[in-house]
Amino acid sequence: MALPLEELQGRIDYRFRDVRYLSRAVTHSSYSNETGARNHHLLCNERLEFLGDSVLSLITSNYLYSQFPDYPEGDLTRMRAATVCEEALASYANRIGLGEFLLLGKGEGQSGGAKKPAILADAFEAMLAAIYLDAGQYDGLKAVSAFLLPFIKKAVSELPEMGGSNIDSKSRLQEFVQQDKEQKETLEYRLIGESGPDHNKTFVVELYLGANCIGTGEGHSKKNAEQAAARAALRLFGQV
Repeated sequence: MALPLEELQGRIDYRFRDVRYLSRAVTHSSYSNETGARNHHLLCNERLEFLGDSVLSLITSNYLYSQFPDYPEGDLTRMRAATVCEEALASYANRIGLGEFLLLGKGEGQSGGAKKPAILADAFEAMLAAIYLDAGQYDGLKAVSAFLLPFIKKAVSELPEMGGSNIDSKSRLQEFVQQDKEQKETLEYRLIGESGPDHNKTFVVELYLGANCIGTGEGHSKKNAEQAAARAALRLFGQV
C-alpha cells in the first residue's frame, strides 16, 4: 500500500499548495486504467512526465553550461545524457524512496513495478513537473532547481570522466606533464578538507606540480575530488 503523500512532501522538502499535482505524479497508468474512467489516460502521470522531461533538461543544461564554461558542446551533451538517463533518474527516485508512494495497478504492483527503473524514472520526471506547476510560472524553475540540483551535482561529481576522452583526467594530466622531458617535478594530490555526514561527505583536494597549486577539486569521494582537481589543471593548461 502506498505511503501518504504528506511523508513524501517531507522527504522532498517541498509543500504543495495543490497536492493533486503530486497525487497525479505518483499515479501510474496501470492504476488509472483500472478505474474504468473514460478519461483514464488523463488521470495518470504520463502528461506530467512529458513536461517534466523538458524541465529536467532545461535545468540540467543550464547548470552544466554555467558550471563548465570551457567545455565544448559534445562534452556537455555527454554529461547531460549520463545524469538524466533512466538509470540515473531511477537512482534519484530510490534515494527519496519514491517507489513507496506509487499507485500501481494490481498486476504491476505484484510484478514489482515499484522497483522498475523505467517506472521510477518516469515518476521522478512527473514529480518535477508537479513541483513546477504547483509553484507557478515565475517560481517553478526555482523550486524545481532547489530540489533537483543536489542530485545533478552529485551525479556530475561522480562521472568517471568529463573531458570526452576514453581515459580519466588524472591519466590525461600525467601524460601531458610527462611530454615535457625537462619537467622534473611531480604531481601531488593533497586532501585539504572534508565536510558533511558520513554517508554524504564532500572532499576537497588541491593538486600541486612541484610547489605550485595547479588545480582544486571537490567530490563525494577522495578519488572524485582528485579527478576534479586534475580536470581543473587540464583546463588551466588549455587541454579541455
